[in-house]
Amino acid sequence: MPRRRTSSSSSSTGSTTGTGSTTGTTAPRNRTPQPVRIRRRSFGDFVKAFFAFVALAVLLVGVPGALATQIGWPLPNGVPSLDWLQQEITVHTFLNILTVVVWLAWAQFTACVLVEMKAALSGVGVPGRVPGAGPSQLLARQLVAALLLVGATAASFTPGLSQLGQSGYDANQRPTVAAAQQTPGLFAQQQEQAAGAASALAEQASHAAAHAEAGGSTAKQGDTKYYRIQPPEGRHHDSLWEIADRHLGDGRRYKEIFELNKDRIQPDGSKLSEASLIRPGWIMEMPGDARGGELVEMPDEAPDVSPDVQQQISDYAQTGDHAQGGGGHQQAGGGHQQTGGGAAQVSLPDQQRPDGSGHQQATGVDAESGSSFGLPEALLAAPLLAAGLLGALGRRRRQALWQSAFGSVGGRRGMEPPTPTGDAQDVQDALLVGADPEGVRLLDRSLRGLAASLAEESRALPVVYAAWLSNGDLHLQLAQPAGKPPAPWQQGQDQTFWMLARTDAERYEDVDTAAPYPGLVSLGTMDDSRLLLNLEAVPGIVSLSGREADRAAVFASVAAELATNGWSDRMTITLVGFGEDLTPLAPNRIRHLEDIEALVETMEAETRQRRGALGAAGHDSVLTGRTGPAQHTRWAPHLVLLAAQPSAEDAVKLAELAADAGRLGIGYLVGTETGDLPGAAWEMEITGQGKLLAPLLGLELDAQLLPATQQRAVVELFVEADPERETDGPATTPPFLVDISEQGRPAVYARLVGPYEIIGLDTPDGERSALLHEALALLLLHREGVHPRVLSSALWPRGVTDDVRDALLDRLRDWLGADPDGTPRLGRDGTGRLTLAKSVVSDLDVLRSLYHEATQGSGAGSRAVRGRLLTDALVLVRGPLLADRPEGRYRWLGHEIVDAQLPLLVADTGLALCEFHMEKNRAEKAIEALNAALRTAPTDERLWHELLRATHATGDTDRLTGLATDLIGRSGARGLPPRTEALLDELLPTWRDAIAAVG
Repeated sequence: MPRRRTSSSSSSTGSTTGTGSTTGTTAPRNRTPQPVRIRRRSFGDFVKAFFAFVALAVLLVGVPGALATQIGWPLPNGVPSLDWLQQEITVHTFLNILTVVVWLAWAQFTACVLVEMKAALSGVGVPGRVPGAGPSQLLARQLVAALLLVGATAASFTPGLSQLGQSGYDANQRPTVAAAQQTPGLFAQQQEQAAGAASALAEQASHAAAHAEAGGSTAKQGDTKYYRIQPPEGRHHDSLWEIADRHLGDGRRYKEIFELNKDRIQPDGSKLSEASLIRPGWIMEMPGDARGGELVEMPDEAPDVSPDVQQQISDYAQTGDHAQGGGGHQQAGGGHQQTGGGAAQVSLPDQQRPDGSGHQQATGVDAESGSSFGLPEALLAAPLLAAGLLGALGRRRRQALWQSAFGSVGGRRGMEPPTPTGDAQDVQDALLVGADPEGVRLLDRSLRGLAASLAEESRALPVVYAAWLSNGDLHLQLAQPAGKPPAPWQQGQDQTFWMLARTDAERYEDVDTAAPYPGLVSLGTMDDSRLLLNLEAVPGIVSLSGREADRAAVFASVAAELATNGWSDRMTITLVGFGEDLTPLAPNRIRHLEDIEALVETMEAETRQRRGALGAAGHDSVLTGRTGPAQHTRWAPHLVLLAAQPSAEDAVKLAELAADAGRLGIGYLVGTETGDLPGAAWEMEITGQGKLLAPLLGLELDAQLLPATQQRAVVELFVEADPERETDGPATTPPFLVDISEQGRPAVYARLVGPYEIIGLDTPDGERSALLHEALALLLLHREGVHPRVLSSALWPRGVTDDVRDALLDRLRDWLGADPDGTPRLGRDGTGRLTLAKSVVSDLDVLRSLYHEATQGSGAGSRAVRGRLLTDALVLVRGPLLADRPEGRYRWLGHEIVDAQLPLLVADTGLALCEFHMEKNRAEKAIEALNAALRTAPTDERLWHELLRATHATGDTDRLTGLATDLIGRSGARGLPPRTEALLDELLPTWRDAIAAVG
């Protein structure tokens, strides 16, 4: 008999009947509940275990012993000849053939027993299926379960959901406080779950049989049944999945229980709002076909149930839709609801974006066209992914700028990256709005700080299965207890949780240590908590089922975040059968393989290499190696993403490779159409509604997705920024050219290069002046237009409501005024983006226009015009961009490349003017131009080289030596760049001796 589950919920089995409502009405209820019978291990359980042991001994040992002693060797002693095949079949021959069949059946049954025993004792994943051994494996499972029923040391068959605040919970404690302290968890400790899990599997067959005898899930009309969650015993926590498995015969029907009870007032005053969060003392109404001895019916008498419990169930029975004359509970086919891709949804609150406006998250790939004010929701709801993509895109664009400036003459001079349009523009705006670079920075510093603290204490890194980000706090879920965490980390809900508050994380500084958990990747959100799964720590394969398009959106999101995240150093991401177009996101990280055959060959070699390297280094896992002296150069993770379902043979090979993958720092995420994948330790499903389900892990997430349309747009942004990409022509024309003639005098002129000044407008009154100035600066740096949500997220990175944003835009519009023809100087383009009139100009616009006209316009054919334009351009340079910007504001400049563009533009202008003067041997004028450019671009090596040449042209050796001394002082411990040393050797061969004499 199954014992009661020791968790926040308890379940058992038995037989009873109840109501199966298929109409809008309900069956009458009796008022007195029956007692809740708690089944514990009895003498009968030990008898069953004894007989199971005897049966296993007979089948595993007795059968082969009898065959060996009584029959002997059934096969021929030599190679059969053709004459042997033509001999008459005797009784002896028939017995030998039958003996071979019995031996094969014994071998198959033995394999089934070994598979079931391994799954039961390891606690990892679900038992694998032995080919062709349906009845045989079922018998082995029942015998193993009966044998383990009285054991106390075996691990559970499946992991469950671990919840903060549930351990030791008592119904008389304060439920509101406990609820406020809860944080989701997964993969709870498995050492004490064996008995309950074993009993579940032992009785699964009887449930199925009873279910079939009842005509599927058809139940006769009868009394409604209720289930009262019992206080936990030990550390095992049950779930609605397990309750459904025991009482309904199918764990996938847990959503029926959830739908019957969600948002109904429980005895402690709280409500069931999340399928994974249930508490002791709660009451669950069950579907009409539920069966089990622990269910409470409502007959006339139930003497063993306390009056308080009777009253609680009686009061609870008055709640719900059916009690109010609603439509009742629809149970197709007598109550069995299929929970595939169209599973019922759990209502979750809208998430608040950085601008403070709540919006419904777009769900599923079918909804990828949905948007909020023109921006794709998938990226708005993925702050860590957006931050990684935005940071990687900025680095790519800066690399293109520097490569253009230092590589070839001409080329893309002007350093203007192409302006995205269409979907690419929407995606770029979504990245700007959705990105949370501060969250990424805190996560990275927290994890590296933890690694550094453990290294100082000579402690190994614990294995981390997952991380939860909840209201700014970081919760790490460990595979097993690892002692007391180092300060400022604290113990979480139990010994398998370490927690770091956001206020403590903000005190961390950058440390020189390797990223400890680079395999963490976002999967989605549950309530206000974001789950990051550590793919390299999974003890086996993670499988993902669902429609192909939905799976592709999850795989693309995982690949993109792994390729660009800010909490890892080095890693290899292998994409198989998909994602070849994702390579531009991180060419040094992502590699693409065409088929599984190439993957198996590659991973077999790498698995052997890693095992050998760990053994030679004396490490038990890559985590040990990451805190050692080779932490920066070895033990980087290798994560494999296989989107298409492998064949049965390939699946077995992958399962064998993944068996030891967690220790080696290798992770596997494999797609499957059916959800049945051999060797899968953790199984997940993505629905068409954007829900990521893992019932055995107690998870139901709003999945993080990167649908196909947005994936293509993201890749387009990176391809356009590729420094190696060949363009059709020099992209030198600025996005906005100013009329630099006298007739083009602007109505409003803002000076951004240097201290911020505005000419042509009155200074706004009050504290809003700084905000208006910042908004105008953002618009001036983006003449192509700024999405209103980009503007609001830049000015209020912690969030703002729409009315506050609109009020600012009204004030900005009034401040800028209108042109003489009545056109407002702040308008909108056809896409709704905010734009400035041509009469509003910045000195950066003028600087770009002057340089463009001097090098490609009228100055290209007239030396006098070129000199005048370049001189006028250099006069505009008064220092760095927005040199006097207040601390804490203009943080959005971190996403821009203008801080890299301006020094290069100024350097190009200074170099062009220097060349203009040196053509007439005016070295002093050239030096003056170069010094002016160096004030804004002090690290540009090209300016220093031309300054050395111009100084050498003066013939003043002492002056050249002084300049060389200054250069050496600026270079610091790194010394002079090789090209600078070579130039000095050419211009001043004795510079080393001269500088030594001076110094």
